[in-house]
Amino acid sequence: MPNEFAGDAAAVAEGLMKRPLDGVTVIDLGQIYNGPYATFLMAMAGARVIKIEPLGGEKMRRRGAVGGAMLPFAMLNSNKEFVTLNLKAKEGVDLLKKMVEKADILLENFAPGTTDRLGVGYKELSAINPKLIYASGTGYGSYGPNRDMLAMDLTIQAMSGVMASTGFPDLPPVKAGPALCDFFGGIHLYGAVMTALFGRERTGRGSQVEVSMLESVYPSLSSTLGLYYGSKGQNPPRTGNRHGGMAEAPYNVYTCRDGWVALLCVSEKHWESLLETMGRMDMLNDPKFVDLQARVDNINELDSIINGWTSQFTKDDLVRLLTAKRIPCAPVREIDEVVNDPHMHARGTLQRIDHPELGNVVLPTGPMIFPGTEQTTLTPSKMPGDDNELVYSAWLGVSPEELGTLKDMGVV
Repeated sequence: MPNEFAGDAAAVAEGLMKRPLDGVTVIDLGQIYNGPYATFLMAMAGARVIKIEPLGGEKMRRRGAVGGAMLPFAMLNSNKEFVTLNLKAKEGVDLLKKMVEKADILLENFAPGTTDRLGVGYKELSAINPKLIYASGTGYGSYGPNRDMLAMDLTIQAMSGVMASTGFPDLPPVKAGPALCDFFGGIHLYGAVMTALFGRERTGRGSQVEVSMLESVYPSLSSTLGLYYGSKGQNPPRTGNRHGGMAEAPYNVYTCRDGWVALLCVSEKHWESLLETMGRMDMLNDPKFVDLQARVDNINELDSIINGWTSQFTKDDLVRLLTAKRIPCAPVREIDEVVNDPHMHARGTLQRIDHPELGNVVLPTGPMIFPGTEQTTLTPSKMPGDDNELVYSAWLGVSPEELGTLKDMGVV
């Protein structure tokens, strides 16, 4: 079905518009989360994404033996074409170069220097196709003192300050549960590629772009950095569920009879509405709570009062009450509630599909919606090499006999 928001009225009247990246071909050398998420977003925007895996499959496939850990691979690799290619063989490099001649984008997130050693770095490939956008996702960038440090989501969380600012002040640092650094890097990598693609439209020339996970995460520390500079350079304590910059109150997760609700007031109007809802208008002119600074200074007492009130309600009843008063809040939901969220399913950004390896699962279509275009239907991720014939023979023109020889040689 088409996306429901109004797009270009004339285009919609004539028929559904093309998706923004229709006609763009992407060579996907991504692995794990970072690169594959960037190329997944491209696929959802209409690009043809050809995922290249080594003969044994991408690294993340090995997690399939551990519970449901194969699901992330399926999430990030919907709507792609799957080929295998041995880039350590000269014939494999030659095949990649043939693909690059016809491609718009090549994306990789290997350790810095890996593609150069394989003979498929930017210098080599841009000489073949000067219009190529060559994108690299890294932990720390292609240059700088930390270039060669191994980068995983956990290590970047440690290096970036995410862990130092997560958790409670009297307990050890805690990593954020989601793989924030991998995905922040992937989102910025997508943005860099789209910016370069727009630049190519103006100049006719391709370019090289790179995104560091570390540098992608830094801006998200804005509240913590505010507290750091506000204290004249003292390292801020971890604030638990309170505001990272200790610049808002109330701002916390409060107890209910059956769980928790996140509640915050970011304006005096919110604060007054909360007091009215609580039946505590007497606090409006109390010197301990009269303005934001006073509330921050007396935050422990403030949270205790609010917690005593919220604990009388179920979380759903409390959210309904607060939402009716336009007070920012949300229930703390468990994962099964999120997976089955009626809102995202209604928008089509979550879809339930039958996956050939995983069975009936819910997968995302991505957060980008293009009004007036057809709603993307998810195509499940495939096995390594499922599209070898489609890509190498139908697209590149490799004969079936030659493809068979390359297979026997361990090239594809």
